[in-house]
Amino acid sequence: MHSTEASISPHAAATDTVAQPAPELTVVLPTFKERGNVERMVERLRVVLAGYNWEVIFVDDDSPDGTGEVADELAMANPGKVSVLHRPDKNGIGPAYVAGFRQALQSDVELIVTMDADLSHDPHDLPRMLQAAASADVVIGSRYVEGGSTAGWPLHRRLISKGGGTYARFVLGVPIHDLTSGYKVYHREVIEQFDFDHIRSDGYGFQIETVFRAIKYGFRVVEIPIEFHDRTRGKSKLSRRVVLEAAPMVWKLRFERT
Repeated sequence: MHSTEASISPHAAATDTVAQPAPELTVVLPTFKERGNVERMVERLRVVLAGYNWEVIFVDDDSPDGTGEVADELAMANPGKVSVLHRPDKNGIGPAYVAGFRQALQSDVELIVTMDADLSHDPHDLPRMLQAAASADVVIGSRYVEGGSTAGWPLHRRLISKGGGTYARFVLGVPIHDLTSGYKVYHREVIEQFDFDHIRSDGYGFQIETVFRAIKYGFRVVEIPIEFHDRTRGKSKLSRRVVLEAAPMVWKLRFERT
C-alpha cells in the first residue's frame, strides 16, 4: 500500500479536550468531491442511530470542491460525533479505508462500519445490519441475495458489478454473492487481523480482499439484502483501472501462501 500521511482536522482534535465515552460503533466514510452529501449523511445517521453511541470518521482526499472544509464544520458542530482525517492526495478508496480503520482502532469501539458517502447505501438499512452483527463477525449489505436490488443503475454497470462478483466468487471459492459491496459492519477483532501494510488493492479489489481474508481467518460472514441507490448528487469515482485491477488480484489471493 502506498504510504500517505493523514492529518486529523484541528477542529476535530479540539473536541478531544472533553472526555468522551468510547463509541459503540464507528462509521468510516472516505470522501472525494462529496460536498453535497456529507451533511445529509450525518443527519440521516443521527436519525437511524439514535439508540447508539456512534461516531463518524470522514477520510477526505483533499477534495477540490471543499468537502473537507464542510466536514470540518460538521466536526465543530458535532463534538464527539464527527472527526475528519485529511489526506494530502487522492490516493484511492482502499488506502482511505485503511487510514480510517487505523484511526477507529485507537478507541475501544467494537463495531466498524464502511459505506459510501454518496448515500448509495441507505443508512436506514444499518440497524438491520447491526442486529445481524450480534451473531456474525462481518455483515455485508448485499445487492445480490434474495431481497437485494439496485436502483438507478444502467445495464452495463449492473453487468460489471454482478459479473465481477461472480467471477471473484468462482475463483476464490467463497459462498458470498456480493463480494464487491462496500456496505459492511465489521467487529474490531476482524480488522485487527488485517495486515494493513500488505493490503495493496483498491476499489472493487479492496472490498473482495477484505472479505476473503476475513473468511480465511475463520470469521463468520453473512449477507443482508439491501437496495442500492445510484447517487443523486456528484459523480461516480469508479474507474476502469479500479475494475481491471481486481481481475488478476483475485488469482493472487487464491494462490498466496498462508
